[in-house]
Amino acid sequence: MPKQEFYEIYPSGWESDPLDERFKLSTLDYVSAQVFTAYAVFFKLADVNKPKAISTLKRGLEVTLSQCRQLCGVIEEHPDGGLCFHKKRDSTVQFHVQWLDDPEDNSKYPSFDELEKRHFVSQALGDMKTWCVDPMTYGEKPEAQPKNHPKVAAFKANFIPGGLVLVMHHHHYANDVMGWAGELHQLAENCAALWKSQETPKLPPWDSACLDLSRVTKPDPPEDQRINGPTTPPLRHPDHRAGQWLLFHLPKSKSEELKKLASPEDNSYWISSYDAYMAYIWRMLSKHRAKLFKADPKQKLEWGEAVDMRRRFHDPPVPERIQGNIVLGTSSDRSPIPRLTTEEVISEAPLSKLAWYIRQLTNSITQDSLDVMLTTIAPIRDKTSLFYRVDSLPPMSNFTSDWRRTNVPDADFGFAKPHVFRFPFDTVTAGLSIVQPVRTVDPPSGEDEGNEFLVSFEKEISKDLIEDPEWNKYFEFRGVEYQESG
Repeated sequence: MPKQEFYEIYPSGWESDPLDERFKLSTLDYVSAQVFTAYAVFFKLADVNKPKAISTLKRGLEVTLSQCRQLCGVIEEHPDGGLCFHKKRDSTVQFHVQWLDDPEDNSKYPSFDELEKRHFVSQALGDMKTWCVDPMTYGEKPEAQPKNHPKVAAFKANFIPGGLVLVMHHHHYANDVMGWAGELHQLAENCAALWKSQETPKLPPWDSACLDLSRVTKPDPPEDQRINGPTTPPLRHPDHRAGQWLLFHLPKSKSEELKKLASPEDNSYWISSYDAYMAYIWRMLSKHRAKLFKADPKQKLEWGEAVDMRRRFHDPPVPERIQGNIVLGTSSDRSPIPRLTTEEVISEAPLSKLAWYIRQLTNSITQDSLDVMLTTIAPIRDKTSLFYRVDSLPPMSNFTSDWRRTNVPDADFGFAKPHVFRFPFDTVTAGLSIVQPVRTVDPPSGEDEGNEFLVSFEKEISKDLIEDPEWNKYFEFRGVEYQESG
């Protein structure tokens, strides 16, 4: 058994905190999934720096939990209705420290160099229970349901030969990926200050407005104006097959080529690099899936994405590190924009039409459209079944989550900057693609290092995609992140 230590972290200044603090979920929080999330941050770290890194992380977490206050407590019903994060004065958050760098156990656990060679995929880690705080691995599970009063957060530092893997756990109700990124950067700055001086650190500021979710909250109307919503949450679509998470890399030079390929010849409208490579991904994945699922060429396809609203609030803007779920999912079935057919997506429409479709869908999500949506769902009595579940969509659907602006490699903890972060999956979300930020610390492709992509794809046709000349003309395969049995 590896050596382990367990800490119950109190927020800084907890002795003077109120006996009870309750932070009500925003209206938009309910639309996020009832799951735990886990983010694994990989650091290259010399043995001599590991003991101080522990004390720095421990103290840094104390400070950060006094700022991101919704993380220190449990999810339960609020006395005035709805759900809340309930923090008591003596509430704590678990911080586990584990040493997997014993020379006698080298054969059991990977070194930093071994993980780096495999691009830090989850399969290289092995059993997720080794690296995570039970039961906070990702996925739908009873422990994450509000009725079971789940704890909101936990942290685990895993020391490996040559490095550190810090796993940050949250309930999705508490933060979307950009909310987590705000917390991560705050933690990094707190740690960097403490690394320089444990006794008199010059801690960075924290904007208390980061806990103000009034912009994504609508008050519940009086009882006589309320309505019943869905009684059961969405379920996985029965036609999905066993899948894999595949990790790909798109070099910057290839991204530029795709943007030229997907731009209209007459320059009549602008598209972004994101529009271009997501259009190409949609085309290639649909081409292979159509054969497997014998898709009707005239069938209208679903395309969707999660849109970060932080940069879309303008009256007034919100803090960059605002916590909670400030993200809105949109998809073809919710948009008035005419949907594209299977044959159009695969070959008949120019790539520029696919890219323009994506750009229009993205642009349709505004502060005003979000406000309309929140007003629509506010009267629903029980909002816990409203969340958007990607794998409830039919198999030919594609949904994208964009994680580029997390900028994790820029987070300087003092003892190191992260090389990369991963979401250590032990399940596959069918139909989902994730855009990762560019790796800037020791990038494998040097100056041509571009974004990485996690693509959920059906196991029985993964080889066809990986070996497709049209696909690998642009995308480099970096490994299987995780795969389901069957």
